[in-house]
Amino acid sequence: MAVLKPFRALRPIPSLASKVAALPYDVMDSAEARLMVKGNPYSFLHVDKAEIDLDPAVDLYDGQVYEKAKKNLHKMVDAGTLVQDDQRCFYIYQQTMDGRAQTGLVGCTSIDDYLNNIIKKHELTRAEKEQDRIRHVDCCNANTGPIFLTYRAQGEINQIIEDWMGGHSPVCDFVSEDEIGHRVWVIDHASTITQLIRAFEQIETLYIADGHHRAASAVKVGLKRRTQFPQFRGDEEFNFFLAVLFPDEQLHIMDYNRVVKDLNGHTPDQFLEKVKEKFTVLAYQGTGPCRPPEKHSFGMYLGGQWYLLKANEGTYQENDPMDRLDVSILQNNILTPILGIEDPRTDKRIDFVGGIRGLEELERRVQAGMQVAFSMFPTTIDDLMAIADAGAVMPPKSTWFEPKLRSGLFIHELS
Repeated sequence: MAVLKPFRALRPIPSLASKVAALPYDVMDSAEARLMVKGNPYSFLHVDKAEIDLDPAVDLYDGQVYEKAKKNLHKMVDAGTLVQDDQRCFYIYQQTMDGRAQTGLVGCTSIDDYLNNIIKKHELTRAEKEQDRIRHVDCCNANTGPIFLTYRAQGEINQIIEDWMGGHSPVCDFVSEDEIGHRVWVIDHASTITQLIRAFEQIETLYIADGHHRAASAVKVGLKRRTQFPQFRGDEEFNFFLAVLFPDEQLHIMDYNRVVKDLNGHTPDQFLEKVKEKFTVLAYQGTGPCRPPEKHSFGMYLGGQWYLLKANEGTYQENDPMDRLDVSILQNNILTPILGIEDPRTDKRIDFVGGIRGLEELERRVQAGMQVAFSMFPTTIDDLMAIADAGAVMPPKSTWFEPKLRSGLFIHELS
């Protein structure tokens, strides 16, 4: 049974919501963030990537960065840019991209549900990235970026949310620069809040779709504060972390593609012959880049030519949720045995290109010096859930969710 708790969000005033809302801190580097905030002092990147307001020579993990984040957050509150609700509420956050809407419920989930695997994971986390967000959450005394969760769709929850949206006006409604629509409703009626709490008690499992580092960091801050304040073990805010929960049927996963710097000593012809040992290789006859038409097929850009690869029988086990993943098939049959990439998390010879950038980006990267690119068929939400249910870990960079949740629209204070 999943625990979902309403909270008193710090939220931007409606007239500034579009200026405050920012992409997650981990989808751009510091230089890109500095450009993004140019002319916009309200951007929440001033909190989530506070190094942009310091000398570029300052290390990203210097203590000054976290103190600046806290100062900038307090400044937004003092200026009235962010205002805290008087009572605990749930919130509805709807995003619309290319005519497709995904509608999530914003609330706080339990760190105990995370520890007890009611909230399931499918990715490994890196210690240095965890430590960065631990320091950020602890210093700001807040979850500033929401965790993207999903669950198997439930009719009652869908209906409650639809009824609320139908009977109430959104408190903010804007289209961001990337042409994604954002709308927020506040659920402040006690009876509806109780309905939602009880409905989520019937949900057996929540799944992290995106935000594993933020979730792990929020949990570790909560555990740290339990140790510091052992008299508080119940409803205190540090026992919960900020999340947006979407039904699985509404989510869209894009392809997450690969580019490799060299052919591990092979000539292009030698490499192609080795690939043919495990794949049916066809010269691509279509126009433009090769987008894989189905699972277990891949596009490959090599020597200025696109190829369509189809995994041969025996290259994967269909009854194994990990082995049948396309990212695993590519890793186990090409990246490791032919290209010598044992650990794609740490090998500097491989890079990853999110599907939002388009397949033309793969061509550009190869023309700029990389040697080979692979376009992937998107991982499905069913794949993600099957991996998490099996207690397994997906290969890195298996999923790219769009649209990305904006930070700054909801902030959860820990005390």
